[in-house]
Amino acid sequence: MKVAYLVSRFPKVSETFIVDEILALERRGVSVELFALVRQREAVSHPEAAPLTRRCQVASLATPGLWLAQLTWLVRSPRALLATWARVLWGHRRSPRLFARAIAVVALASLYALRIERSGAAHVHAHWATHPALGAWVVHRLTGLSYSFTAHADDLFVQQTWLAEKARDAAFLVTISEYNRRFLRALLGDTAPRIEVVHCGVRTAELRAPAQPADGRFRIACVARLEPKKGQAVLIEACAALVQRGIDVHCDLVGAGRDRAALAAQVAARGLGRRVVLHGAQPRERVRALVAGATAVAQPSIVTATGRQDGIPVSLMEAMALERPVVASALSGIPELVLHERSGLLIPPGDARALADALARLAGDPALRQRLGAAGRQRVQQLFDLERSADALCGLFIAQIGARSPAARPAALSAAEAREASG
Repeated sequence: MKVAYLVSRFPKVSETFIVDEILALERRGVSVELFALVRQREAVSHPEAAPLTRRCQVASLATPGLWLAQLTWLVRSPRALLATWARVLWGHRRSPRLFARAIAVVALASLYALRIERSGAAHVHAHWATHPALGAWVVHRLTGLSYSFTAHADDLFVQQTWLAEKARDAAFLVTISEYNRRFLRALLGDTAPRIEVVHCGVRTAELRAPAQPADGRFRIACVARLEPKKGQAVLIEACAALVQRGIDVHCDLVGAGRDRAALAAQVAARGLGRRVVLHGAQPRERVRALVAGATAVAQPSIVTATGRQDGIPVSLMEAMALERPVVASALSGIPELVLHERSGLLIPPGDARALADALARLAGDPALRQRLGAAGRQRVQQLFDLERSADALCGLFIAQIGARSPAARPAALSAAEAREASG
């Protein structure tokens, strides 16, 4: 069974969940042809992404053959090609920025459509409901292949241009939380296709809980891009409050982003230069070491003025799998992972005092930390384990491909058979 994956940028250090998902599918006998709209170049990369990066197909508007692909489709399916261009350009006419990007996506997707046909892929899946989903729609229009896409957060809450059209023709939609499913149903109404919740997951079996730090300091870790919706500014204010309460706090902020300079200035202004460390982007093993060395993990997400907000941060799942007690904001799908007072602590978004209060509770109560940490790992094992999520997604692909091509169905491994075969 072969599936084509279309993503926005690859490899992206903050999107390791896509790498993990593809590798998990391939362990189940699914062959994945990977395409990206942009080749991402970052100072830090994860070793797991290297094999996928080498085989990921990335074109640009300067790629030889790109416009030959347009001519090929014009000869083969002139009505489909011209109607596709007309619908996309009309649908994105209100935003010059999106209009320009839509032109690039249609051109690239037309080339990818030829490559996907030649690869023998039977279905196309896109990550993100924005440009990747548009690319999958174009491939569908030109080749007739079925497609689906996964909606996460900003691609759903903020960038909704042409979402209904992309959703209407999809075989099914995937999203990462029940919150998102309700949001999509309310937004799309009668045009909504089948919507399945498949959580992003982590390989819980690989994440072993180390002993709690024993140096007496209250160590906090926060793993997230440095941008407003992640709420690091709220955490810095909470750290200042903890120092005022006499708590010996140390905070590790892990991640890169446009807010680094502003956050560094805030740290200096609050006199926290020796207590709050901005590590920048780090390889996965270093990230896990910092989280494992923390007494608690904080993810104080907020909703920005433009509506940006988190989905369910994978960094929270990893922290909980490592049995670290977590404090997170009660927004979006996060309460589906963090059950207040049961598998972690929830606070109102943007409330630095509530965050400081919750962290102070954890600092002074080792038994609470242990109880929440153990329950958090159990929660991840039950609902947010990568293997379970991959089983669910694999099942969706098998059902879709089998429905379109019954003769091919017996050749596809079931999720259980693939897991057994891979050990």
